[in-house]
Amino acid sequence: MLGVFVLLLALANFLAAIAPDYWLVLVSRVMVGVAIGGFWSIGAGLARRLVPARSVGRATSVIFSAVPLGSVLGVPLGTLIGDIAGWRTAFLVMGGFTLAVLALLLLVVPPLSSDRTTRLDVLGGMLRSVNTRFALVMTFLVVLAHFGTYTYVTPFLEQVTHVSPALVTVCLLVYGAAGIAGNFLGGSAVGRYPRATFAAAAALIAGATLLLPVLGRSDGGAVALLIVWGVAYGAVPVCSQTWFAKASPDSPEASSVLFTASFQATISIGALVGGAVLDYSSPSTLMVLGGLAAVLMVLVAWSHWAGRFSWSKAS
Repeated sequence: MLGVFVLLLALANFLAAIAPDYWLVLVSRVMVGVAIGGFWSIGAGLARRLVPARSVGRATSVIFSAVPLGSVLGVPLGTLIGDIAGWRTAFLVMGGFTLAVLALLLLVVPPLSSDRTTRLDVLGGMLRSVNTRFALVMTFLVVLAHFGTYTYVTPFLEQVTHVSPALVTVCLLVYGAAGIAGNFLGGSAVGRYPRATFAAAAALIAGATLLLPVLGRSDGGAVALLIVWGVAYGAVPVCSQTWFAKASPDSPEASSVLFTASFQATISIGALVGGAVLDYSSPSTLMVLGGLAAVLMVLVAWSHWAGRFSWSKAS
């Protein structure tokens, strides 16, 4: 299945490269969405199948490091190729890279049979777990806070901080590099302190977004807060995946499906809500509202501690 989704991603890039009109490009983007959602629903939980139990946290961090690393390297590389040879060539090159990944996947990753078929009744059973419900609420709030604001961080930098387009690119690169560090920091801590690590990441996102309208008016203040934000969000995917896995240790595939579905759905909702808020207010107002959503997530994590909920010993 991983091979099928990677192949679908390659075909989507090739389709975009030769598309004669907007609608075929849109179809290719839908294919990318299907490929990414399907890939992560399987790949997010593979660490425990590939390494000894003592190394699962570190291996999960390595898997999720692809997200900030792709942001740091992928966007500049695609832009560079597009500037040199045109955007169609950029899609062709990325399609070729994807086929190379497919070849490595087939050669290196061992065949892995499913532990348990992921049926709707399995997902329904997971939702009866209080820890799974906490994981869903916390993931929804922190991802809503992040993507509702970060999707529109460029308008903030342009309109409030008044940075040049070149400096915007530098700011986003710095943010992405900080995300790589945050991914490994979160991965090293979440296995021992899942609740505190997840709550700390949300608290840092809240602090960064709430302070941006005040301190983000200067270049230095904006860059400093973006570094904090990048470190915090870098830890979020591995924290969320770990929560889902610990909540349902007997259903690893189902927990990965639920994690990916909730994450991807909230990315869309966050971007949509953030755009609607921005249409009727300002980038600064949007940052404040996103920060408040992150604060709510911290309160939910606190209620998990106050309620003395715990995970099963198997997790």
